[in-house]
Amino acid sequence: MECKLEEKEIGIFNAGDFALRNFLMVLDLGLVVAAFFAGHALRDRIGLFYGPDVVREIYPLQHYLRLIPFLLGAWAAALIFARCYRSLRSLTLTDVTVDIVKAWILAAFFFSGMAYLWKLEYVSRSFVSLAFLLAAFFLVLERILLISLLRFYQKKGHNCHYILLVGTSARAQAFIDLVARHPEWGLCIVGLIDQYPQMAGRRVRGHEVIGALADIPDILKKCVVDEVIFIVPRGWLDLIQEPILYCEDLGKRVSVSVDYFNIKKFVKVTQRELSRFHLLTFETTPTQLGQLFIKRLLDILLACAALFILAPVFLLTAILIKISSPGPVFFVQERSSLNGRRFKLFKFRTMVQDAEAKLAALRTQNEMKGPAFKMENDPRVTPLGKWLRKFSVDELPQLFNVLNGDMSFVGPRPPIPAEVEKYEPWHRRRLSMRPGLTCLWQVEGRNKIVDFDTWMKLDLEYIDHWSLRLDLFLFLKTIPVVLLGSGAK
Repeated sequence: MECKLEEKEIGIFNAGDFALRNFLMVLDLGLVVAAFFAGHALRDRIGLFYGPDVVREIYPLQHYLRLIPFLLGAWAAALIFARCYRSLRSLTLTDVTVDIVKAWILAAFFFSGMAYLWKLEYVSRSFVSLAFLLAAFFLVLERILLISLLRFYQKKGHNCHYILLVGTSARAQAFIDLVARHPEWGLCIVGLIDQYPQMAGRRVRGHEVIGALADIPDILKKCVVDEVIFIVPRGWLDLIQEPILYCEDLGKRVSVSVDYFNIKKFVKVTQRELSRFHLLTFETTPTQLGQLFIKRLLDILLACAALFILAPVFLLTAILIKISSPGPVFFVQERSSLNGRRFKLFKFRTMVQDAEAKLAALRTQNEMKGPAFKMENDPRVTPLGKWLRKFSVDELPQLFNVLNGDMSFVGPRPPIPAEVEKYEPWHRRRLSMRPGLTCLWQVEGRNKIVDFDTWMKLDLEYIDHWSLRLDLFLFLKTIPVVLLGSGAK
């Protein structure tokens, strides 16, 4: 079986629904602030038009600026509680309007409670009402424009959500027809799986049967698959238990259009709808939307600040690299990211120009047990490169990867695709979360850890126990490790 899936560059939209939600949260809060200023201006104009005898004058804007944190807090909580950040792929304009109205009611309730607790008696009720009405209007208009843009964007083949569909029955074919009728959803079926191997090569509703149930591990290894959807007859229930558990080991998202399965190992089980299809979704990766949004927001802010502050270091390092050895300043290498997506990772060059060609001759001296290559006295490393590696200066260009959304500050280190091909199934679950600059491996021993399985277990421990507190802990613990050059090779 050969996967014929076309790779596409990862961006803010085609990186997946998670990147879009981050963007949407920031935009929503920006519109709430815009509605706040517009509401005050409009209320002020009304007062000037009717005069103080009819409408009481409103306090100047500076008296209300302290309300902005309360306003943002109320709206942020309300938008999350009202599920306004569900995937927009299959939602109608009515769905998103209802969600915004729910959020508007909740936000008004939350804000009223905070105003009462903090005794904000000077606040004009008419001004607050206008600000909330304008915010709701702006958010509905934003959703309409955004859904229209996404529908157009996804019809062009961008922001694809790649699906491996297990099943060829009438219900599976109805699902295929549904996806075909809605290209604006951006759902791309990689191929179909059937129970019987002899079905391979046949086409069902225009899609090829690319294997049987036993071929799923090989297909997931070769193809970029964001989700595996099982739409199967009841007679298959015993047969798909093993493929579902295998997907779990890989950290792959699974949806089942059948009765509930007693899957105990998955961390989270949720129900969702895609038109009339009711799906049970099993996930092992973090789904705390609010915390994930804060994580991405901090990534952007910290990356921007670090790039500004470290600009002189970038310039000096580039000059030293050009002076010390022939070759480019930057080393660019393809790495694996979320669910096998590829991206270009940037580093300062620390090796000789033809280092990649010399790697095969050094494989026998690999000090890491497993597919990754680590060598203490690697002859390809330049004298300056040893110093850059010791203090992780060579990693600084990855701040651009963080800013672009390919990486995060904290997360499993991004592997080379050739290494991923040699992974055991349970190793691949580390690809179920966005890679990072630092991780548990970095702070627990860095290159002193020579057992690959130990490294992988640390990454999976991070995924299973992820929280903002853990990210902060690892980030702060990384600072002395880097400054002292602990465990570097």
